[in-house]
Amino acid sequence: MTNYPEGIDRRTVLGGLGALAASGPALAASPPLPTSPVVISVMDVGGALALMQKAFEDYRTANPKLVSRIAFVKAPAPELASKLKAQQDAGKVDLDLILTGSDGLAAGLEQKLWQKILPDFADKFPNIEANYEPAALNLHKAQGDGFGVVVNYYPSGPLLEYMPDRVKNVPTTAEELLAWAKANPNKFMYARPTNSGPGRTFMMGLPYLLGDKDPQDPVGGWDKTWAYLQELGQYIEYYPAGTGATMKEFGDGSRDIIISTTGWDINPRALGIVPKEARIQTLKGFHWVSDAFFMCVPKGLPNDRLAVVLDIMAHVLTPKMQAYSYDEGYLYPGPAVKNVPLSLAPESSQKVIAEFGRPEYADLIANNPIELPLKPDKMVVAFRKWDELVGAKRAK
Repeated sequence: MTNYPEGIDRRTVLGGLGALAASGPALAASPPLPTSPVVISVMDVGGALALMQKAFEDYRTANPKLVSRIAFVKAPAPELASKLKAQQDAGKVDLDLILTGSDGLAAGLEQKLWQKILPDFADKFPNIEANYEPAALNLHKAQGDGFGVVVNYYPSGPLLEYMPDRVKNVPTTAEELLAWAKANPNKFMYARPTNSGPGRTFMMGLPYLLGDKDPQDPVGGWDKTWAYLQELGQYIEYYPAGTGATMKEFGDGSRDIIISTTGWDINPRALGIVPKEARIQTLKGFHWVSDAFFMCVPKGLPNDRLAVVLDIMAHVLTPKMQAYSYDEGYLYPGPAVKNVPLSLAPESSQKVIAEFGRPEYADLIANNPIELPLKPDKMVVAFRKWDELVGAKRAK
């Protein structure tokens, strides 16, 4: 393991009280840290541990008087809400911190499962807004709404990923993609949006590509999008439950074009699941639809565990810990806070990005709009409509 560069203490980095703490009524202080170590359980339903597990382990190593062990659990996002609700109804919450994408965040908000973090415990996160990258801050405010704290961010997609030896006429518009899929049935694929970052990014990016009435209203503003997805679905064999299956089928030659994102482009090529020669393409009218991993805390934690969880959350938002999120390009770029250059990352991460990153990403990120995803309540509605109008036609 590469030695990690020395960072700056969290209190130095995050500096004095920020807008959240300064603007509103007096806030309750965070509960005091325990006098004996506790066990903390972290559940990952989106893949954030691939980026941040080392940061959590660093906290445990540095704080043996607070944490005796951190247990890591993984589960599919659709299982999260029912599992947590059952624990809360029984009055015994065994999970302390949830790492989730916007899908799990939305499901938890719908069922009121999350503990309010900000501004309630703003004393643990001084100056948090000033330290976020601008697009990450937008996600933090618009989607997290004080219940979900952004831990990693990326502009996401939607991108087409294709094999140049198998796709000679690469689609450059949504209309051309539809025509290509019709001419090459079962050679195009994307995963069910409820459990796929690329899948939901494609769903949310289409209203911009198609010029739909209101990209933020999946009920009243997506007439063109729903019609397009239904027609496109005629030429798709099935919709996998997760993105990994699309990468495997793309890599083994079963599919020639899939929907991807920056991270899902870089990481599977670095791992050898997808050939290094694969290329990416944007469509005319392209807008990024940003995405993030959030940290959420279930309601019902005892104060000793809650105090440690809040301290861990603040710890993983420091630049030193955020640099781990470059990883192997899984959520490129990855850091949610400012002043985290690639040079801060472990040497292994720098080598992966140098070999499998794409120079065109800098230009694409700088020169195309970066839109917010749907608000959580509307995202839940969009998932349901996709399942009903699109997914139900191609179940497997």
